[in-house]
Amino acid sequence: MKQIHPIILCGGSGTRLWPSSRKSFPKQFSPLLGGDSLYQQTMRRLSGEMFGQPLVLTNEEFRFLAREQAEGVGLADARIVLEPVGRDTAPAILTAALILRDTPDDLMLVAPSDHLIADPAAFLDAIRAGAQAAEQGRLVTFGITPDAPETGYGYLEVTSKPAVGEVAELAQFVEKPDEDRAREMLASGIHLWNSGIFLFRVGDIIAAFEAHAPDMLEPCKSALDTGTEDLGFLRLDGAAYASVRAQSIDYAVMEKADSISVVPVDAGWSDLGSWSSLHAALAVDGANVEAGRVTAIDCENSLLRSEDDTIHLVGLGLKNTVAVAMRDAVLVADMAHSQKVKQVVETLRRENVAQADDYPRFHRPWGWYETLCLGTRFQVKRIMVKPGGILSLQSHVHRAEHWIVVEGSARVTVGDEVKLISENESVYIPLGAVHRMENPGKVAMYLIEVQTGSYLGEDDIERYEDVYDRS
Repeated sequence: MKQIHPIILCGGSGTRLWPSSRKSFPKQFSPLLGGDSLYQQTMRRLSGEMFGQPLVLTNEEFRFLAREQAEGVGLADARIVLEPVGRDTAPAILTAALILRDTPDDLMLVAPSDHLIADPAAFLDAIRAGAQAAEQGRLVTFGITPDAPETGYGYLEVTSKPAVGEVAELAQFVEKPDEDRAREMLASGIHLWNSGIFLFRVGDIIAAFEAHAPDMLEPCKSALDTGTEDLGFLRLDGAAYASVRAQSIDYAVMEKADSISVVPVDAGWSDLGSWSSLHAALAVDGANVEAGRVTAIDCENSLLRSEDDTIHLVGLGLKNTVAVAMRDAVLVADMAHSQKVKQVVETLRRENVAQADDYPRFHRPWGWYETLCLGTRFQVKRIMVKPGGILSLQSHVHRAEHWIVVEGSARVTVGDEVKLISENESVYIPLGAVHRMENPGKVAMYLIEVQTGSYLGEDDIERYEDVYDRS
């Protein structure tokens, strides 16, 4: 068997796990299960002897985060492709295939970056079985053996009751059912959940697009051919990619093709698409799931999660409840309504509530910052600059700043003066002064920034030089 090219789709917004997952910091980058993020777990799972260099498709906003987390699991060779706009899975997968088009007989495995697979060994066994079918020209999709009448997933109907690890033939795709239909399909034994994971030869999937979605080929080719290499990222051409119609791979190709094989998988899979599914993945015999600073008293079948060390969440007498506390937002919901959290986010957006999309900690290529206190003419931030991190050379029209280093050391430029600031030392940045901060050390540097002025928005920045080439 040839090495398989992992194609990792990493552009989702994950609003159904709000407030932990938001548009500016979606669930794939969050350590929801403890330790590595879901994206990092996916990267680890698709590495080793079976796999070649990973190819990650994400968006502009997450590029440095995707690279940093890949490096964090020893996969610094990951090639990261930037989608200028979201166009669903079909254009992303076609673009990945076009990148690999010089090796048409190679296999490519497409996987979302935010799924849980509790038994990686069983999953790899399923991939091996699928690879045999893919090498014979089949388009392979992986179906999850269902254990409940789930109404939130699409289904795959196969021609006969399959055994785990064996290749079955697809009869048809089935849309998300109502509960009665879901119960019928669970009892039938010939229906599997559609995982959104695919395996095929490069040339075969390109041929499938030529047959069933030929209008996507030229704009994807153009976006790739006129794209640019930028700081180690492959940036697709914005105008060309924006002209591709947005559609999923299921609708564009898979439901129309006649060479589909299905590999059943029983590997503890979950798309973690709601708080109830996270609870189900972690709970033992319906017990509570607790994370962070939490105390549960007389609670049953509940999920309690605190994501701030300064907030201690106490649950008293809760049953079938989700309670998630963050510094800037709290969610309390009946477990049965957890699929409706996406509607909560939509409501908050209509009301212009910043917490709908903005995460309390803003990640940047040099580190992160968070607001500790905000007034009408002042703001206090905590800033972390990672070793070697360098902020842009910049100035502000409306605010002055005072920096106090509380851990590590900072090299600070103010006008023509450059000096090293150590712990418990500070520097003042007058309004309009050209300045820069960097961390020359080998450990993270933390500082407190106090801003004062008539306008404190992040768009009050004029950049003169930026090693990360942000416009």
